[in-house]
Amino acid sequence: MEKLLELLKKGVSPFHAAAWVQERLQQAGYERLEPQCAWNVVPGGKYYVSPYRSMLIAFCVPNQWNETTGVRIALAHTDFPCFKIKPNPSVERKGYGQLNVEPYGGMIKETWFDRPLGIAGKVVMQGVDAYHPKVELFESAGAVAVIPSLAPHLNRETDSKKMDLQQEMLPLLVMTGAEEHFSWEQYLAQVFQVESEAILDYDLFLTNLDEPEMVGLRGEYLSAPRIDNLASVAAITDALEQVQETDHFLVTGLFDHEEIGSRSKQGADSALLLRLLEKMTANLGIDSVTMQDMLARGFLLSVDGAHGLHPNYPGKSDITNDLILGKGFAIKSSASQRYLSDSEAVAVLEVLCRAHDISRQRQANRSGMPGGQTLGPLAISRLPMPGADVGIPMLAMHSARELAHFSDYRALTKLIHVYFNEKERKSD
Repeated sequence: MEKLLELLKKGVSPFHAAAWVQERLQQAGYERLEPQCAWNVVPGGKYYVSPYRSMLIAFCVPNQWNETTGVRIALAHTDFPCFKIKPNPSVERKGYGQLNVEPYGGMIKETWFDRPLGIAGKVVMQGVDAYHPKVELFESAGAVAVIPSLAPHLNRETDSKKMDLQQEMLPLLVMTGAEEHFSWEQYLAQVFQVESEAILDYDLFLTNLDEPEMVGLRGEYLSAPRIDNLASVAAITDALEQVQETDHFLVTGLFDHEEIGSRSKQGADSALLLRLLEKMTANLGIDSVTMQDMLARGFLLSVDGAHGLHPNYPGKSDITNDLILGKGFAIKSSASQRYLSDSEAVAVLEVLCRAHDISRQRQANRSGMPGGQTLGPLAISRLPMPGADVGIPMLAMHSARELAHFSDYRALTKLIHVYFNEKERKSD
């Protein structure tokens, strides 16, 4: 559980979340591969590659393989709804220095009012030449911003659906005077101790600095920012750290941009995972036909959050497949294939859970409410293989603070350990 809490605190941007995973994998003996260099992959090796700073892919190679060897894949995403800082963001209004921002992902906007906000992401500066800029991770020293709400005395007809994001959701950073003007670029230059011209661009976000808290009479609930989907990232990383030997190829893909559709070079709807799989297997002397056979014998887990039944809105959940926090992780199904689980894939998980006493629940969306889509269906279209969607149920998904249950996270972590740990699977 300590790893989850650590990631929720440190994963203040997708770049920081990916960096945290890389550090954990290095400590566990994983070797870093460079995406554009020759690889020296050997049987029994453990590797990771990070083509883009907000995502990574990890491989565990078996000592030997044959006609029964398959590929076990687990996917999750490193991004989460928040506000992204626009280019040329400096705004001055009546002596207030503010930032021009835009929403990233489908957030519950009003939950971002009146919170201590930091700024995190990456800053790109002039490098050795035009094609090799210098990139630095950035995290502000504490809370530097706040989005103050309007008092109800001045706004008696509040309607969040009609909220003017451009007008009402700009964060306040500093007060300015008659001879003092706010410049975001100058602020960054001061932080990195460079000239303003050296700052070429950035990908920076407002980040909620609230600490994770255990709540409830027994302290069993977790209230924290970024549970969706850093809880899945933490669970997969925990399992990867424990891998010793495997009879199958184990692959993890932690992608960016799921909250905005995954259609990017570092998103799950790209050809990146397939290309890196091809590079890895070719390095081991495995031809493409054999690799496709291994995929067909394999399995894919798409690991993402699920909507728990809200006790104040029970009519928003399915009448026979609702999710109750604390009753186990969710196996998600959808007739429209917004989740990739089918009956045979569900059967695989059911056998694993029965053999290892893992609590689980079935989830389906209420008819007429399609819900969101995960990485699974997008990835599986490029990697045709069996697979299922799983995740922990939560309340207030996409809020600045979300709510989950510790026992569900433990159940999900146990499932992925069983899924990746060959000795446990052989005991089934």
